[in-house]
Amino acid sequence: MILLPIIIVGTAVVLAVPLGRYIARVLDRPHDHGPTGIVDTGPMSWKDYCLSLLVTNALAFSAGYLLLAAQHVLPLNPDDKPALAPSTVFNTAASFLTNTNLQHYSGEVHLSYGSQLFFITWKQYLTPAIGLAALLAVIRGLRGDANLGNFYVDTIRGVFYLFLPLSLVAAILLVVGGVPMTLAGAEKVTTLEGAEQIIARGPVAAVVAIKQLGTNGGGYFGANSTHPFENPSAFTNVVECISILLVPMACVVMFGRMLRAPRQAVVVFSVMLLFLVAMIVGGLVTDTFAPNPGLAGLPLDQSAGNLEGKELRFGTTAGATWVACTTATSNGSVNCMHDSLNPLAGLVPLAGMWLNCVFGGVGVGLINFLVYLIVAVFFAGLMVGRTPEYLGKKVEAREMKLAMLALLIHPLMILGPTGVAAVSDWGTGATSNPGAHGMSQMLYEFTSASANNGSGFEGLGDTVGTLADARSPEKADAMRRAVVWDVLTAVIMVACRFIPMFAPIALAASLAVKRPTPITVGTLRTDTPTFALVLVGTILLVGALLFLPAAALGPIAEHLALTAP
Repeated sequence: MILLPIIIVGTAVVLAVPLGRYIARVLDRPHDHGPTGIVDTGPMSWKDYCLSLLVTNALAFSAGYLLLAAQHVLPLNPDDKPALAPSTVFNTAASFLTNTNLQHYSGEVHLSYGSQLFFITWKQYLTPAIGLAALLAVIRGLRGDANLGNFYVDTIRGVFYLFLPLSLVAAILLVVGGVPMTLAGAEKVTTLEGAEQIIARGPVAAVVAIKQLGTNGGGYFGANSTHPFENPSAFTNVVECISILLVPMACVVMFGRMLRAPRQAVVVFSVMLLFLVAMIVGGLVTDTFAPNPGLAGLPLDQSAGNLEGKELRFGTTAGATWVACTTATSNGSVNCMHDSLNPLAGLVPLAGMWLNCVFGGVGVGLINFLVYLIVAVFFAGLMVGRTPEYLGKKVEAREMKLAMLALLIHPLMILGPTGVAAVSDWGTGATSNPGAHGMSQMLYEFTSASANNGSGFEGLGDTVGTLADARSPEKADAMRRAVVWDVLTAVIMVACRFIPMFAPIALAASLAVKRPTPITVGTLRTDTPTFALVLVGTILLVGALLFLPAAALGPIAEHLALTAP
C-alpha cells in the first residue's frame, strides 16, 4: 500500500511539532527541586559536563555487565536461562550502553526476564536520555550560554518527563494491539500434529515501547519486529514505525525553540526529511517494485516485487518503509530481513547509517547533522572568501578540528576494520555467502556498530551465546571467530558513541565564548533555501567520497553480477 509510508511519515511530522515544543519547555528551564533536585550539582562547564557523562556511563557499564554475567543466579528467571559467554556479556553491555543495541544473542533464547527488564529496558531509558542531554549542552553552547547546564538534571528530566510518559502511552497501544505483557514463563502447548511446542513470551510490550521511542531497537525476540508477539498487526506496525521517528524529529523542533530561531530548524528539518523521503523511495523502487534478480528466468510471478524475507501481514511497502526509518534514525529494529533485500536496496540502510544524520538517534542524530552544518559553513566561507560564521560566531581552526574529529571517526571505524576482516579468517570465515554479498555482510556489521544503529544484515557468524556454547569443542572455530566480532564491534560502538558526542560539545563551548559578529550584507545566511541546498551538497559530497568505493565492492558489485547477461 503506497499510502503506508505517507501515513507514517506524515503522522510523525505532525506529532513532532507539539512534542518538540513540550521537550524544549520541560527540559530547558531553570533548575528546581522536583525529581531532579537531589542530583542538581549546579551549572557545568563543557569539561565538567563531559566528565559527568563519562563517569555515569562507566558506572552504567559496570552495573550492566554484572547483571548480565549473573543472570543465571538472579531472580526472574522462570525458564532457567544459563550463564552467557564472557564475550557476549561484554558486547551486550557495550551495545546497550551506547544506544546501539547490536544483538549478538537471541533475546528469548539467551536472556532471562530479569535481564530483559533490569538490564535491557533500563539501558533503553538511560541511553537516549543521555543522548538528549548531550544535545541540550550543544544547543546551549550555540546560543552563547556561559554554562551548558547540568548533566544529571538533563538526563533525569529526559527519563521522567519524556520517555516514561511516552512509553506508557505506546505500551498501552501495543497491548491493545496484541503484544504480550506477562511475567509468566514460556507456555508449553500441543500442536495439531500432537507434538509439544514451547512458546516464549514475557513482558514484551514494556520492552518494545521504549525500544522504538528511544531509537534503541533491542528486540525482545531474536526476530525483532518481524516476530508476531513484538509486532502482531498492521496497527502495531504503524504505531512502532511512528515511534521510531517521533523523538528524533521532535529534537529538531526543540532545537529551533531553544535557539529562538525557527527558520534554522526549518532548514535542518527540511534537509533531513528530504533524505528520509529519498531513502524510502529508493527502497520502494529497488526492492518493493523490483523483482529479485536471483530468481530471474524461473517460472515465478514477481509482479509484486522482491518478497523474499518480507513480512507480508503489513503490506508490500512496509518493509522498505521500515528499512529507511530504522536506519535514518539509529533505531536498528527490523520488520524484514535486510540480508534478503535486492543488492541496490541494501544500499538504502547502508547509506542511512553512513550519513548518520538523517534525524538519527535521539539527540546524537542532530548533533551529527550540526557537524555537517559546520563543515558546510566552512566550505561556503571558502567559496566566497569570507571567514565562515554560524549563528553570528566565527568558525575557525579549533572548531574545524573538532568537527573533523567527530566526522572522520565514523568512516575510520567502518572502513579500516572491514578491510582487515576481508583478508582475515575471522572475517571471511564468519560470512554465509562468498564474494560481494559476504563483503556486504561484513561492511554492514561494522557500519551498524559505528553508527550506533544495531540492525544486522544477518548471515554473519558473530554469536557466541552461552558459556556452554563457548566451551563446546565442536564449535571451537566458529566460537573463536565470534569472540573477535564481539570484542571488536564493542570497541567500535564505544568509540563512535563518545568521541562524536564530546567533540561537538567542546565545539559548541568554544563558539559560546566568542563575541558575536555583526550581520552585514556579506554574511552567509544559514536559514535560507540556498543554504539548504549547500547542506545537501555537502552531505552528499562527503558521503560519496568516503563510502562510494566500499559500496562498489559490496552491493553494487553484487547487483552487477546478478544482472549480467
